[in-house]
Amino acid sequence: MRRGWVAVAAATMVVLTACSSGGGSASSAQTVNSDASKVSGTITVLTNRTDQLGDGTLDKYAAAFTKIYPNVKVKFEGMKDYEGEVKIRMNTENYGDVLPIPSDLSIAQFPNFFSPLGDAAELSKQYQWTDYSTVGGKVYGIANYGTVTGFVYNKKVWADAGVTEWPKTPEEFVTDLKAIKAKGQATPYYTNYHDGWPLRQWTDAIGSPSCNPAAKDAMASTATPWTGGNDIFTIDSLLYSAVHEKLTEDDPTTTNWDNSKSLLATGKIGSMYLGSWSISQMRDAATKAGASPDDIGYMPFPSTSGKPCTVLQPDYKYAINKHSKNQEAARAWVDWFINKSGAAQNEQGISSVKGTELPGALKPFTEKGVQMIGQNQEKLATVKKIDKGAEINLDAPDYRQKLVDIARGAAAGDQNSYFAELNKKWSASQKTVG
Repeated sequence: MRRGWVAVAAATMVVLTACSSGGGSASSAQTVNSDASKVSGTITVLTNRTDQLGDGTLDKYAAAFTKIYPNVKVKFEGMKDYEGEVKIRMNTENYGDVLPIPSDLSIAQFPNFFSPLGDAAELSKQYQWTDYSTVGGKVYGIANYGTVTGFVYNKKVWADAGVTEWPKTPEEFVTDLKAIKAKGQATPYYTNYHDGWPLRQWTDAIGSPSCNPAAKDAMASTATPWTGGNDIFTIDSLLYSAVHEKLTEDDPTTTNWDNSKSLLATGKIGSMYLGSWSISQMRDAATKAGASPDDIGYMPFPSTSGKPCTVLQPDYKYAINKHSKNQEAARAWVDWFINKSGAAQNEQGISSVKGTELPGALKPFTEKGVQMIGQNQEKLATVKKIDKGAEINLDAPDYRQKLVDIARGAAAGDQNSYFAELNKKWSASQKTVG
């Protein structure tokens, strides 16, 4: 399991009113005693990685950590619907000692739930992406690694269909999927509709088609984002086309995330849109199935700008529960896990620690001149307000599940009518926020 997005919107509304009244840790950042033997306590680390909980990976990290901090005991608690379950638990003080920050939690609320990790001016010298979790000059979460956005794919499936170069445009991408279908040996694209959260991943592509770091910020001042020339239009149009042209699984309501990794690894699926974090999971699945992990490739979202680009952004940011009774032990874990565990490298992620080399899996991006861009954050709060008022929720799968349903004929309408509906909601909310 990578991410769960079910019930995110409902849980968010509950959490926004919860635990908002002070308490917990002091405003100064917790330090760690230089004598590791004096750091003690039992900490619970929440995780979305139920796969690593099951295969012993997390236990190996804990064992390595306790060799340095022998008086700290680390326990893990995995959640399949991580986003939904954690947000409900955050109505209480019982949400672990260390946890990945739920993606849809407003940054302004971070001080209500998490302990400060240090001054932004200092931590930004050591880590990337601290601006994603900085409030009032304090950093409340540090990413273990960053990922780029694109399609994880089976290179052999594409090559067998006669496709040996990455598609340069969305139209070429659909054409290539048709070539895979014509070969008749694999489902060209797999939506992972049933688990839901993979459909939300498409939102992370905003910026890639146009190669514009300000593409998401621009939605704050765009009344009708789902019209030609806007990234969200390009992104959702590509998904619609893939489904409408019957280039995806026959029944999306029966998809299965865990099984999809093996299906892609063994050539029964051609591609899925996921962050680059997925590469290591697909390669592991290939090894377990007796297939070649070298068949797993990664490509950027096809361009509308004439040049290949990908959005580089942090994965989950790790934070410390401000109500934790073991602040020092929790901080020791965060610092060790990000700096010493090697987890970022094992995940083929781009470490948040500045100066670290890019992972080998992304070497083709360097070779083919793919530009890595960020997503500007200046108007993110406004975009989120408009999105919430419009009740679309770009960070949940629901509206794309409806898009898939319309595209496959299971719901009324077509692309034009649905995009018009989304634009109407967005425009009305924008006027209220504006």
